[in-house]
Amino acid sequence: MTTNIEDALDAVAAGDLDRAGAAVRDGGSPLAEALAAHLAEERGGSVYDQPAAFEAFIDGGGNVGLYRAVGEALAALHARVRHPTVLDVGCGDGRLLRPALAGHGGSTVTLVEPSAALLDAAVRALDGFEVDARPTRVEPFAASLADDTAFDVAQSTFALHALPHDVRDGVLSDLVGHVGTLAVVEFDVPDLPHGGPEHLRRLAETYERGLAEYGADRALVARGFLMPVLTGQLMPGAIRATWEQPAARWAEQAERAGFADVEVTRLHDYWWAPAFLLTASGSPRR
Repeated sequence: MTTNIEDALDAVAAGDLDRAGAAVRDGGSPLAEALAAHLAEERGGSVYDQPAAFEAFIDGGGNVGLYRAVGEALAALHARVRHPTVLDVGCGDGRLLRPALAGHGGSTVTLVEPSAALLDAAVRALDGFEVDARPTRVEPFAASLADDTAFDVAQSTFALHALPHDVRDGVLSDLVGHVGTLAVVEFDVPDLPHGGPEHLRRLAETYERGLAEYGADRALVARGFLMPVLTGQLMPGAIRATWEQPAARWAEQAERAGFADVEVTRLHDYWWAPAFLLTASGSPRR
């Protein structure tokens, strides 16, 4: 059945939705059935059009173990590092930051998040902390930091991959002189030619595993989130939204920006790719 899904994805990449739908019309697996239903509906728009689907995705399946592992790793990091000042880049709703800061009530926290709704949720989650909320992208924030601005810890969880590689180079270079300890959590994704046979095979295999982790919410998660994500990245003219890369390249990128003592620790074997924590030392100007 994986072959049929690969054929369907190849057709999606060619813009031939009729051929794609025919390849998975008979179903045979959760992914084939979900993809067939999605293609039949010819749905479009943002993958976040159905908040309930995204929430069900985040709160279920392999995300439960993933977020537990990441939360424990970040909490251990914060327990080791003195951090009266913390920066969180792409903080989302703050679900990973509050547990990491448990027991560190004296910290001043700067949040950088372009989504006003997510930023508001993060501020509420950090009730009791001194919070500087910045509703902006990280690029202008990092580029405009004053020379004497310094953060003891700067962290980012599953956010920096949304920056093109060259843009990320610039952000890391702008931050290195303002950060004591850098902590980045991302996925160790293999470097495969986009839309090539290996890439399509990997998409078919990983999305099949990911979808199988959901029970009662499977249809909601599939048709409201995972299928739009899967097909959206392949459709002709699709706007690229992520620039993932192998963990080794993340380490090289941090070193290229000027960070030292770069270490990569594997955290969790997630269905998409293993999650890892990268830590490094910056050179803040005090």
